Amino acid sequence: MKALVLRQNAELEFATVADPVNEAASGHQPVKDILVQVKFSGICGSDIPRAYKSKAYHYPVVMGHEFSGIVREAPAGSEYAPGTRVVVFPLLPCYQCSACKTGDYAQCSAYDYYGSRRDGGFGEYVRVPAANLFRVPDGVDLLSAAMTEPCAVALHGVEKLDIRAGMSALIIGAGPIGNMVAQWLRVKGCDPVYIADVDSKKLEIAAGMGFIPIDSSKVDPADEVRKLEGTGAETDGADCVVEAVGFPATFLQATRAAGRFGQIVFMGNISGTFSVPEKDFSRILRNEIRIAGTWNSRIEPRGKDEWTRVLQFLDSRIQVKPLMSHQVPISQGKEIFDSVYGKKEWFNKVIFEL
Repeated sequence: MKALVLRQNAELEFATVADPVNEAASGHQPVKDILVQVKFSGICGSDIPRAYKSKAYHYPVVMGHEFSGIVREAPAGSEYAPGTRVVVFPLLPCYQCSACKTGDYAQCSAYDYYGSRRDGGFGEYVRVPAANLFRVPDGVDLLSAAMTEPCAVALHGVEKLDIRAGMSALIIGAGPIGNMVAQWLRVKGCDPVYIADVDSKKLEIAAGMGFIPIDSSKVDPADEVRKLEGTGAETDGADCVVEAVGFPATFLQATRAAGRFGQIVFMGNISGTFSVPEKDFSRILRNEIRIAGTWNSRIEPRGKDEWTRVLQFLDSRIQVKPLMSHQVPISQGKEIFDSVYGKKEWFNKVIFEL
């Protein structure tokens, strides 16, 4: 099959590789006997350091953990017959640790992962266990479905908040994850919803989707939220704040933007060291601000899980196509990755076609 292969750090090649094999059960992991033909696969922000900053677990590797496709081979009697449109939960749990026994697979102590620890969706085919598949509803485009994984990550973060209708919300970071967080907050009843960023194009997209943009290059998001809310007191601010950038400065902005009894979710993968000055830490304590971390998403209990809910909302109340800046053949993958890493043009979400 054809695939975009990371040979060594910063060495990407579009090449022919072996087709994935039908794997028998390995340890406690189920058999990987369903062959999925990948149709669309997205670049995640984590793929950039994996490709260019020696963050890969091994070489060579086929990256890609956000993808949709079509079942091509399945065992007799499988609920996923050939032709079924699917998305793949990329984490392979051990099913034996304490986290797995409660269905908290993202906390598994011995997990495997498509696109990082094993070959993933930047190739034409993957073999997966049935437990990692979700059927794409008829009303959802396979292109949109490729965003199921990051959209579920966004929902998982929002689920950390205790939201009541009419609460104000601020998202720091207007990239794809931040925008989807804003959409989920609106679905859950937050109003108004502010989005802060330094990127004018991303803010323009957010404004076009009905959110209130804040240009962080011109104003302090915390001060601006208090101004827009019509309050100026230090204790006032947003009810809910989600940090979706990953810089120490934006983590600190989040603590300053949350109001009395405010709630904060730290979502961005941090780059650098986050320190909190005494005055800001005192403010967290005195205003009883709650802070939660978040990672990945949850697929249990089935039917009530985050992936099922994402697929129920995609292409209706959750819109992901406006976030796609590039849709290109996987054969152009090396050039696109080089351009993203080198910031040679503007990018938001890049989707590969296979």
